[in-house]
Amino acid sequence: MANAKLVSDLKAGWAALAAGDMDTLAGFYAEDMIFVLPGQNDVLEGRVAFRNALDGIGQALPPGFDIKDLRYCPGEDEIVNIVEFTADKLPNGSQCAVLFKFNSDGLITEERWFVDTEQWKAAF
Repeated sequence: MANAKLVSDLKAGWAALAAGDMDTLAGFYAEDMIFVLPGQNDVLEGRVAFRNALDGIGQALPPGFDIKDLRYCPGEDEIVNIVEFTADKLPNGSQCAVLFKFNSDGLITEERWFVDTEQWKAAF
């Protein structure tokens, strides 16, 4: 899969999230995908479970969570996003990394967030 296409699709996915278009966002994921967000002991498995969880995305992110910048670091069938963000309790901002892995059809098979978990918990 060409990196430019994966980056383009990932940008469209972030845009769908920002617009609150969760159905479009879920469409970028494979049926058998997994999702891991910091502070959660359980892994979401499957696009249906992921789509259902998107309705409560505000509870999974710190209050006032706002993405200020996204950097794309593409690899072979994966992209790491460096996400710079602010939140109500982090007005000076912070950053995290999000790993996206893709299948041969260009659908996301894994999304995994990497953050300073103590800072993340304190942001709530």
